[in-house]
Amino acid sequence: MDERTARTALAAASRDGHLALRRAERQQWLVERLHAARGEPVTLETLARELGVSARTVARDVERLRTSGVPLAVRRGRTGGVSLAPAPAVLRVELDVAEAGARMSALALVGTTASPSAGSAMRKLATALSRGIA
Repeated sequence: MDERTARTALAAASRDGHLALRRAERQQWLVERLHAARGEPVTLETLARELGVSARTVARDVERLRTSGVPLAVRRGRTGGVSLAPAPAVLRVELDVAEAGARMSALALVGTTASPSAGSAMRKLATALSRGIA
């Protein structure tokens, strides 16, 4: 592979990684935004405007989240929108060390400064792991 082809491949890989990171940040933001709406539907257009992306991009992100198991409801039509099933403010979740590590690596990818909840989740996971190891 010549140098120009290698540079082109590296640039493409970099863009793909950047796009995946932006997608992960948007999806985290969507879950937080929909949780704050307390079960009330929010239109794709509103979410798109707030994120600075197209409604189609939000629709793809919503579908990825739904496919991943996030309990999102989508209602079509004039009074439609996307909503997150109401949940308590604090959830109890049991994770083994490998599962906690998987969550921490995902948070590290997005960055713990991406949102207050990302930083908080990382601190809680790190504290739980340090207590389990000590």
